[in-house]
Amino acid sequence: MRLHRLAITAFGPFGTTQEIDFDALSTAGLFLLHGPTGAGKTSVLDAVCFALYGAVPGARQAPGTSLRSDHAPLGTSTEVVLELTVGERRLEITRSPAQQRPKKRGGGFTTEKAQSRLRHYDPETGEWQGLSKSHQEIGEEITQLLGMSREQFCQVVLLPQGDFARFLRSDAEARGRLLGRLFDTRRFAAVEDRLAELRRSAEHQVREGDERLLALSHRMAQAAGDGGAAVAERPGEPGLAEAVRTRAALARSEAREQLDIASLRLTAAERRESAARAALDAARELAERQSRYADAVRRREELAAHRPRRDEGQRALDRSLKADRVAPALDLREEAERAHRAASAALGRARSGLPAELADAGTEQLSALERRLREELGGLESARRAERRSAELAAERATLDREARADEEFLQDAAAWLAGWEPHRAGLQRRVEAAQDATARAEHLAGRLDPARRRLAAARRRDELTRELAAARDRLTTARERRNEAHESWLDGKSRRLRGIAAELAAALEPGAPCQ
Repeated sequence: MRLHRLAITAFGPFGTTQEIDFDALSTAGLFLLHGPTGAGKTSVLDAVCFALYGAVPGARQAPGTSLRSDHAPLGTSTEVVLELTVGERRLEITRSPAQQRPKKRGGGFTTEKAQSRLRHYDPETGEWQGLSKSHQEIGEEITQLLGMSREQFCQVVLLPQGDFARFLRSDAEARGRLLGRLFDTRRFAAVEDRLAELRRSAEHQVREGDERLLALSHRMAQAAGDGGAAVAERPGEPGLAEAVRTRAALARSEAREQLDIASLRLTAAERRESAARAALDAARELAERQSRYADAVRRREELAAHRPRRDEGQRALDRSLKADRVAPALDLREEAERAHRAASAALGRARSGLPAELADAGTEQLSALERRLREELGGLESARRAERRSAELAAERATLDREARADEEFLQDAAAWLAGWEPHRAGLQRRVEAAQDATARAEHLAGRLDPARRRLAAARRRDELTRELAAARDRLTTARERRNEAHESWLDGKSRRLRGIAAELAAALEPGAPCQ
């Protein structure tokens, strides 16, 4: 909460309007409110409390006590105006207590009811907007924003004479409730509960660990062979772990001595085992050598017994080697005899197919006859090939004649087409150049097309958002106007209703009769 401005009119010792600019006072961060007794220091704090809660602290709120200044002129109404910021909201509270004022008609005085008004500053429009004129609504709003009631505000913030000492002398439960509400100590209470829960859990875990440790101690004592002696402490006692460690150290020392003794015995047994293994290996090696010697002697005797058969086999092998050297010549002789017999049979078959006059002809005669027949056959074959070649040439000549006529017609068509080729070629060249230029421009424009499309989409989106923004602003302006009109209408109706109630009460008044 930050105070900006306080205006006091006909309140306490101030007969006229006094205005305090807290923004100018708090430029250095702090300011001091001081003065002699009766100067009005407490009245300034009372005015702040009255503006916030509609009442002042301490005994000054006792029944029959008036907040109106005795120095104020008759036509000046008692009023307190406080401008402050709570959170991010800037508010203006205006309060007037119930007070006597001169009657508008006739003489005497009439009691004017207490009035309250709450306004809110709108930074967008730069104007103050009315929120409420109800004492109850304003009180609930201020209590919710500050988080304190009037009594708490007076005890903690204003510190009036004697009240703070009473707060300090109150019991811890009362102070705890107040401070817990002011400073929201629920998270610290939750932390305290959580720590207590962790402590209980840790104690439970320690007890379980001690029980497991005692079980291990019993098992260790039983394994050590000392009759299951255990420590005297119980689970949860501080010296349990130390006692178990001491007992374990003693058991470890005894076990280590037994281990050393067993290690010495094991070393001696290993040396004896090594000597026995060495003797066993020497005996096995000697037995193996004796067995190999016996096998060698037996094989030598067997070879001596089979020596005559070996000599006879060697002699047979020598004879077979000599026979093997003349075997190829015998094979060639047999192959030549078989070829001679096959040639004689083929000659007989060939002569059986000859005429009777050539059956006994010699080789030279048959050879001369063969040459002559071959020459005749060659002449006949040449004549046959010449006849086939003549037919092929005739067919080829006819084909060439047809092709010559077709070529002549094609040459005439080509000459007619070539006559108009140059203009046609120039036109095609111009079209090719135009197509190449268009291709180059298309490639150049293709690189600029995507950015242009993105800019076009962005421009369309911008126009759309601009239209939506304008429409939203129009709707916002219309809504604000309707809200202001509705609020003014509500305030006007409420004030007219209050005036109507006052008029109804005034109409029912009778001289000498009490007011309803």
